[in-house]
Amino acid sequence: MSIRDDIQAEAITLGFSLAGVVLPQRPAHFSEFARWLDQSRHGSMSYLSAPDRVQRRRDPSLLLPEARSIISLALAYSSPFASPSESQAREMHGRVAAYAWGDDYHAVIPPRLDRLAERLSGLVGRQVRQRRYTDTGPILERDLAQQAGLGWIGKNTCLISPQAGSFFFLAELLVDVELEPDQLFPFDRCGNCRRCIEACPTACILPDRTIDANRCISYQTIENKGAIPAELRSQIGDWIFGCDICQKVCPWNLRFTPAAGDAAFAPRPGVANPILTAELKLSPQTFNLKFRNNPVLRARRRGYLRNVCVALGNSRDPAAVPDLESALLAEPELLIRLHAAWALGQINSIPARLALNKALNNENLPAVIIEIRKGLEGPSI
Repeated sequence: MSIRDDIQAEAITLGFSLAGVVLPQRPAHFSEFARWLDQSRHGSMSYLSAPDRVQRRRDPSLLLPEARSIISLALAYSSPFASPSESQAREMHGRVAAYAWGDDYHAVIPPRLDRLAERLSGLVGRQVRQRRYTDTGPILERDLAQQAGLGWIGKNTCLISPQAGSFFFLAELLVDVELEPDQLFPFDRCGNCRRCIEACPTACILPDRTIDANRCISYQTIENKGAIPAELRSQIGDWIFGCDICQKVCPWNLRFTPAAGDAAFAPRPGVANPILTAELKLSPQTFNLKFRNNPVLRARRRGYLRNVCVALGNSRDPAAVPDLESALLAEPELLIRLHAAWALGQINSIPARLALNKALNNENLPAVIIEIRKGLEGPSI
């Protein structure tokens, strides 16, 4: 076996589902990425368009000048088809994207990359210089993974493997060892399929195989730190962190997704399908405790409870009114009060309107007052 074969076998031993090697060269789709930035499709994620980061995405060798190879890897997480069963009671439930059911991949993957680098050092008889990434650095992960033979980039912009679907994390290990590169994955196996495009509630998947982040549910529920645009709220449904829709409808996931991902990402109790009214009562302390070492922390409490309010509004269930009223009257975070007012307006029952009128006499912030008055006008279509 070659060193490349040995290191790929070691990657599988460490739990990675896929492993390939690519040279540290300009990604094939960099021009499309640059055009996407020019069209402001990246929303408020300004870190993507910072000139130095754009330069490094164009030339991965800038990340580690000594780099001679990039090892591209995939690590499977829990399949959303194996979602924990919900309570049989009447409580309203929200949905969290499957990748966030267990431990934070930012904590799980880097130590495994370090162990892989140690194994490579042993194989070549010297200390290998390396730099590792997993969704944290200025690197076009999916593009490099396609060049390393792991799969192709689908219409929903996810990397799809013909053996493993797309429910996995990507990671990269740049090393100063020259390894034989793998062959580019040569096929586009999406064909004429449009299931992901047609299933997206917000129509954020564009014809050129890019995403308009401004309309993406995952972006709005995680990356957007302000108010969710009013015209998108009703389309978010019951998603309170991320979204799996475009992947769940993909035929490659329906046919080939493994039954279980890595054990580190096994569902924690109460995370995948939480009871929305219970989540709305999370204090800063209980929120941090529940989501310790979990990706949901990225949204922060105010963003997460903002999303919970939207999901409760979309349920239009009168049983949510008491908890939404409490949030509107007593929650110190403006962002949560604003979306609680919207949710009460969507429910539009007599108790909901009474709650809005009561809040109108107590609220002193103009943005929330405007939302309360809109709520009193009735639900949006």
